[in-house]
Amino acid sequence: MGSRDPLRRRKAVLFFALTEDIRLKRMFVGNLPVNATEASVSDLFSKFGTVRSIRLVTDVFTGQCRGFGFVEMEGHEARAAIAGLDGMNMQGEKPLRVRFEDPKSIRGRRRR
Repeated sequence: MGSRDPLRRRKAVLFFALTEDIRLKRMFVGNLPVNATEASVSDLFSKFGTVRSIRLVTDVFTGQCRGFGFVEMEGHEARAAIAGLDGMNMQGEKPLRVRFEDPKSIRGRRRR
């Protein structure tokens, strides 16, 4: 009772560590220009790998980008995109903020 195979446990831990890089990672992208489109953001991020999804937050009335959005890529590609794009100027605007999404910050938020 309670005797587990330690080798099996080590294999599971190793498998999790190896597959962590393959999992999709969602990134927060801030300081986007108001004229940013999904196509322009996709062009920017596709230099680092395959972009799985893009969601730009837009103003309800004007339809313009509100300056931030979310991009989903595989783990190792997402890390490369963060390293390459964080602090870069897009169209002469403020420097981009590119970070992994913080799940704690979105929990409990309510729409006004």
